[in-house]
Amino acid sequence: MAVIHRTTMEPGKTELLSAWLPTRPWYTAGTGEPRLDRVGGFRLDDPEGEVGMEFMVVTDTSGDRPVSYHVPLTYRGAPVDGADQALIGTSEHGVLGRRWVYDGVQDPVLVAQVLALFQGRAEPQAQSVSDTPDPTVTVHAAGTLPAVSGAVAVQDGERGAESRPDAEGVTLSVTRVLRPDASAEGAAHVAAGWRLPDGGEARGVFFTLRG
Repeated sequence: MAVIHRTTMEPGKTELLSAWLPTRPWYTAGTGEPRLDRVGGFRLDDPEGEVGMEFMVVTDTSGDRPVSYHVPLTYRGAPVDGADQALIGTSEHGVLGRRWVYDGVQDPVLVAQVLALFQGRAEPQAQSVSDTPDPTVTVHAAGTLPAVSGAVAVQDGERGAESRPDAEGVTLSVTRVLRPDASAEGAAHVAAGWRLPDGGEARGVFFTLRG
């Protein structure tokens, strides 16, 4: 199980995302720099224990209305060859040292574990507590899926991204701009919650799987 360290990261996660989010086609521009609050998310464990995986929700309050984004992240102890386009930035972790932070949608380790989550072979973990399952993350199963062993092709859209792993015929749709109570129209999906600016709670679809 992943260990959550109570320490610092410099620059911090929201600082990295404040620079990266405006470069994305699905970002809804505000009146200036993003003003981000971490409002939810969960984690998955890497079976090899090498890659940190977090599914973070941040809300940007810089515009006329708050917008919540789902940002899958991977944390690695070394850069990945040929993955410069997926790199969000680097940060100095108070315990682990330098970490390379990637857009997890483009990381085959994260994609493989999301597919394992759909199959019931992975269990969602609490975002900020070590070795603690998160029962609020619900999975509407997809059945048998092929394994992912290689590259992941990603296409970003206005509200989300389509990730096509090397598993033939599988398309993993990633919701980037979250909408409360959004429907997956009967498709296999993963749903989770986040906090609203007024203190209320929302739920929506984080991933949809077709294949």
